[in-house]
Amino acid sequence: MSIPTPRTRIGVATVLLAVLLAGCANDPLAAQYRAGSGKNYIGGDGTITEIAAKNRGNPISFAGELETGVSTASTDYLGNVLVVNFWYAGCDPCRAEADDLQAVWEKYQGEGVAFLGVNVRDQVDTALTFARSYGITYPSAIDVNDGNFKIAFTGEVAANAVPTTLVLDRQGRVAARILGEISDDSILDAIVATVLSEPE
Repeated sequence: MSIPTPRTRIGVATVLLAVLLAGCANDPLAAQYRAGSGKNYIGGDGTITEIAAKNRGNPISFAGELETGVSTASTDYLGNVLVVNFWYAGCDPCRAEADDLQAVWEKYQGEGVAFLGVNVRDQVDTALTFARSYGITYPSAIDVNDGNFKIAFTGEVAANAVPTTLVLDRQGRVAARILGEISDDSILDAIVATVLSEPE
């Protein structure tokens, strides 16, 4: 049995790297990462994924602390449709979609729909300042310190870009994902209405 020389090892590593990069060649998220634009986030392209009830995964279990210091957990939302938006203040598309999220939140108040922001990068003061500046009245969890929320969702439908918006059904299962900025509130409105109309 021959022992690989340093030159052989370098050659193998080069081939493996080329294969990995080729596999990501058509992935827009990977392309943004490779571009090194310095914008400090990977933005999705607005792709919408809807999951039929029979194909949904397990209920998502999460727990953490809101920007107000109050604890929150997935069990608080069971029985409601839950919209979860991953965001942070320095993200341009997060700012652009803030009005649309707030509009849908206001429309469905009292209709069995809850909203929860998940701030993936900021501390409490920055998150609260953003909420005041953009008129956001639904709560956000602060996830920057431990990443509990990102971890909780990774096994089912990962939030691969910021922003990402997930809609959970009444059982706490992911029913839809918008990967990237919500371009119009009617898109989220239609998804929420569909999930809300499902039999309990």
